[in-house]
Amino acid sequence: MLGVVPSPALVTEAVTARLELFVARMQHESAEYGPDAAALMQAAIDTLVGGKRLRARFCHAGWQAIARVDDRRATEDSALWDLCAALEIFQSAALVHDDIIDNSDTRRGRPSAHRALESSHRSALWAGDAEQFGRSAAVLLGDLLVAWSDDLLESGLIEHPCAHGVRTEYARMRRDVTVGQFLDIAEESAWRVNDIGSHAERALRVVSLKSARYSIEQPLILGATLAGADAAQLSALRAFGHPIGMAFQLRDDVLGVFGDESVTGKPAGDDLREGKRTVLIALTREKLDVSARTVLDEMLGDDELSAEQVSFLQATIVDTGALDRVERMIADYAHEADRSLSGARLDNAAVGDLRDLARAATVRSA
Repeated sequence: MLGVVPSPALVTEAVTARLELFVARMQHESAEYGPDAAALMQAAIDTLVGGKRLRARFCHAGWQAIARVDDRRATEDSALWDLCAALEIFQSAALVHDDIIDNSDTRRGRPSAHRALESSHRSALWAGDAEQFGRSAAVLLGDLLVAWSDDLLESGLIEHPCAHGVRTEYARMRRDVTVGQFLDIAEESAWRVNDIGSHAERALRVVSLKSARYSIEQPLILGATLAGADAAQLSALRAFGHPIGMAFQLRDDVLGVFGDESVTGKPAGDDLREGKRTVLIALTREKLDVSARTVLDEMLGDDELSAEQVSFLQATIVDTGALDRVERMIADYAHEADRSLSGARLDNAAVGDLRDLARAATVRSA
């Protein structure tokens, strides 16, 4: 069993072990479906390899902040690890669907799920359009992963005294991220008819729903709820988790434009080619004259942008001061989160862990 303050590596190890047990059971139970279904199962398993396990780590930290505030020797149980692992499966589902929507070719330095399934269609010499098969199969793959996430969550909550609160928060998380994803794709079209002064606010709403809540705040609250947190404790953790989640996604947006492909696993300027209407883009457009704004709008979303064109857009973002403004926003969100933990009735060691996680989430290169 893990020690009083487990390292990130040990949390990752425990969650990975729980995932391995679960997928072995899923493979056994799906054997009757035949070899083609077995390939889908393997594709699902492949999506669970790698990643930062950030949601699991925040979930564990939320549990620790409550469970150990009065009992320094409180020990993790199977329900906690099932919850942490369920979050990682849900994250894989979201990434599969996200890559279809964004038409992304890679994920974590490997082919994205729909591209891998497309390739398997070609390798098997099946009839029909391989690209269409890959996209259709990946939609179902994402749905399967959502089902797996629910299955693992429910198996962990059987007879747990805090099951209702965890289910309620988990359901809210699923709704938030789905609506946030819709608003994200809607903004790629809706920006044209909305006042330019509203674009940053609209982009921040997407950040909150699609990422801030589900990446940081809700995993943190789920772990705390499982440990029996009271209203004041949950309020303090939400006040920490949401701004860190905002900073986390804004950092992701910066990396989507300026990140190093060898580190991020995504081509440099990928968000520019995908036409992402991020806060970074909204703030850039505010500072451009009409002609320069038109040029940016015409280039944004061109999936054949050259390296030189990406460099031009990067320079435009820097020259308008938008990058500096987003960096200040990240710093402000991180400071707001840090203040929220002062005086809260939380385990001291867990608070230190949360601050370490916050730095890892907001000061990163991948």
